[in-house]
Amino acid sequence: MHEITLCQRALELIEQQAAQHHAKRVTGVWLKLGAFSCVETSALTFCFELVCRDTLAEGCQLHIEEQQAECWCEQCRQYVMLLSSKVRSCPQCQSTGLRIVADDGMQIQRLEIERE
Repeated sequence: MHEITLCQRALELIEQQAAQHHAKRVTGVWLKLGAFSCVETSALTFCFELVCRDTLAEGCQLHIEEQQAECWCEQCRQYVMLLSSKVRSCPQCQSTGLRIVADDGMQIQRLEIERE
């Protein structure tokens, strides 16, 4: 379960940003997950709540958005977007010769804080 490691690293970044902005508390976190990031949303939510205990982010609202992956189809010779790693064929020609070009893994998009 790599979700716990991702959440720990995300919390480090969240705490750094919170300190820079003199936050008393983090009330919301917006994350973006790439379609091929191999992150299970329910596991991520559970782990995030776990690592946030006894921190400025304890009890904050977690918002998760899934992002499409950009892929290159060798058959069509064009870029296509895929939303799920379970679908590995081109939506245009059904070819399985796709190469992932961009899938940003996990990104922190936005934080909502209460100031001191």
